[in-house]
Amino acid sequence: MDQEINETTPQLLPRLLALGKKFSWRQTFQALKYPNYRLWFCGQLISVLGSWMQMTAQAFLIYELTRSPAYLGYVGFAAGLPTWLFMLYGGVVADRFPRRRILVITQGVMMLLAFILAALVFLRLVQPWHIIILAFSAGIVNAFDAPARQAFVMEMIEPEALTNAIALNSAMFNTAQALGPAASGIIYAALGPAWCFTINGLSFIAVIVALAMMKLRPFVPHQSANSILQDLREGVEYVLKHPAIRVLILTVAITTLFGRAYFTLLPAWAVQILHGNARTNGFLMTAIGFGALTGSLFIASFSQHLSRGKLLTLGMFLYPFSIILFALSKLLPLSLLFLLISGLGMIIIYNLANALVQIQTPEKIRGRVMSIYSLVFFGLMPFTALWIGAAANQLGEKLPVLASAIIFLVYAAAIFIFERRLIRLR
Repeated sequence: MDQEINETTPQLLPRLLALGKKFSWRQTFQALKYPNYRLWFCGQLISVLGSWMQMTAQAFLIYELTRSPAYLGYVGFAAGLPTWLFMLYGGVVADRFPRRRILVITQGVMMLLAFILAALVFLRLVQPWHIIILAFSAGIVNAFDAPARQAFVMEMIEPEALTNAIALNSAMFNTAQALGPAASGIIYAALGPAWCFTINGLSFIAVIVALAMMKLRPFVPHQSANSILQDLREGVEYVLKHPAIRVLILTVAITTLFGRAYFTLLPAWAVQILHGNARTNGFLMTAIGFGALTGSLFIASFSQHLSRGKLLTLGMFLYPFSIILFALSKLLPLSLLFLLISGLGMIIIYNLANALVQIQTPEKIRGRVMSIYSLVFFGLMPFTALWIGAAANQLGEKLPVLASAIIFLVYAAAIFIFERRLIRLR
């Protein structure tokens, strides 16, 4: 292994220089040549921007109401619990019914939930249990939205543009993450959280209109004489028997359970560690978003010229190192820099794992496989929020964040040493 690393290191600079010569804006935005995907991209950008405003404001609101990091964990747990109850059924639904219709319904319900929370805050009636119940309700909707949304990408583009489309989805998502929290922090401080929730509710109109305007090929549902439970089992068995998909989904699980743990504590971190306020919290989230946006655009530009497996492995080391440095920093500028790097590492992992799973999954079972991917991605978030919120309540914010990053780093080293097939994936 040392010989392999020594042989590769001197070639790194020439390879990077050669990669720079292959840059093309046309390649970066390849998926946008498809009209349906352009509509999706624009509508989702507006909607996700509003969603990030709400998530940031909601987290800070619950912390203001309770002054307890444990409640940050409770909200995260409530939002993610429905994933375990309904996400796999959402995958079956995504294979049996038109995905556009599913998305219109889910987006409409999420718009209604945002307006309910805004009304409660405007009327000064909001209580912590309101936020927890609404987070649980949004989690139910997301359990049906996420598998349909993941599988829907292939209906808007041709297969050769899949990796680019997923990268642009991430770029769109992280552009919203870069701008949404900062805007949320400013609006929260100036006008109050209710306006953040109102703007989010209005933003769902954009994606609903975009879905209505698309001209799609007729949806061919998965024809099966099986029961829902048999279809579920077929999807699970496919994942368990496919070595590469199995490792990729395990990597997503570890990333969510330990790598993303610090997300939950950012509102408390902004106040207790950095001695800031809602605006500071927004800046922290924005730094992660800018890093993730940079990573997304890099993958979109060079995905055809890079080994996805090697880049994924690099991200698995970059991510925990940056979190460790963030946990040790007490200065806002350094904290923002390390969070930016963490965003870059995070998006490399999630983006390439998503693309590699979809590339190796047949269309007839894609909804169910992506529901398992989404189950791991979203379903572990409540447990992540619960454990790190409880740990921070007992030990303070720093120690749990350091511990989670070290655990992730150990996993990355184990994969690098014992699971070489991940590095070889193209």
